[in-house]
Amino acid sequence: MPSSMVINTNIASLNSQKFLTRTNDSLQMSMERLSSGLRVNSAKDDAAGLAIADRMTSQIRGMTVAMRNANDGISMAQTAEAGMGTITETLQRMRDLAVQAANRAAVSGSDRDKLQTEFRQLGSEVKRIIQNTEFNGKKILNGSLIGANFQVGANTAADNQVSVTVSDLIKVTSLSALFGTAGYSIGSGAASTKVRSAISAIDTAIKRIDTFRSNLGAIQNRFMTTISNLQSSIENQSSARSRIMDADFASETANLSRSQILQQAGTAMLAQANQVTQGVLSLLK
Repeated sequence: MPSSMVINTNIASLNSQKFLTRTNDSLQMSMERLSSGLRVNSAKDDAAGLAIADRMTSQIRGMTVAMRNANDGISMAQTAEAGMGTITETLQRMRDLAVQAANRAAVSGSDRDKLQTEFRQLGSEVKRIIQNTEFNGKKILNGSLIGANFQVGANTAADNQVSVTVSDLIKVTSLSALFGTAGYSIGSGAASTKVRSAISAIDTAIKRIDTFRSNLGAIQNRFMTTISNLQSSIENQSSARSRIMDADFASETANLSRSQILQQAGTAMLAQANQVTQGVLSLLK
C-alpha cells in the first residue's frame, strides 16, 4: 500500500531512530570491549559465560597458590636434606678419626686423645644441627614436628594434600650414643672393642640418614611432578577462560568500523526522514 502523506507520525523517522539506536549500542559495546580487552564486561554481555569464567578463575587462583605450597614443600625438604648432608659429612669425618684411632700400632695414646677431642666436638656439632635445623620457624630434624600437610590442589579433597612425615626422619635419641658424656670414646683409655663399636655405630647412623635423604628426594620429585601438573592445568584453564572472556580484537575492530559507518549513514537518513514532512508545506501554498 502506498504511504500516505501525514505529519503526526513519521514512520521513516521512527525506523531510522530504531536502527540508529541499535547501531549506537553496537558501537558502544565494541568500544567497551576494545577499551577493556574483554568480551564479557558485565553479566548482560554473557551471563552463563561470566559464571563459568568466574569458576575457572577460582580454580586458576587456587592452583596458583597450590604451586606456591608445593614449592614450600620442596624448600622444606631441601632444608632438611641440606642439614642431613652436613651431618653425613661430619659423621664421615668422625669415622675417619675412629679408624685412625683403631690403628694402635702407629698412633700413640696422646694422639688418640687428640683424635677423641675432635671426635667429641664433631659429635656435639651433629647434635646441634639436629636440634637447630629449622624451616619457617619450625625445627624439622629433632622429631618435634609430627608432620606437615601441603595443600597442592585448588580444592579441599583429601587427594589434594601431600603429607610429609618428619618426626621419623631423624631423632637425637637414635644417635645419642655418639654424643655427650655417654658417647663412644676413641681416646687413649678406650678399649679397641669400644673403638670398633663407635665405627659400627657411625656406619649405622650414616646408613639411616641415607635412607632419610632418599625419602626426602622422593618427596621433592613428587612435589616437582605436582607443580608440573598444576602448570599444565593452569595453562589449559586459562586458555578456556580466555575464549570466554577475552575480546577478539580483529573481530571487534571490524565491528567498530561497521558501526561507525552505519552510525554516520543512520544519522544522515534520520535527517532526511525528518525533512519529509516539510514537503507537506508545499501543498499549503
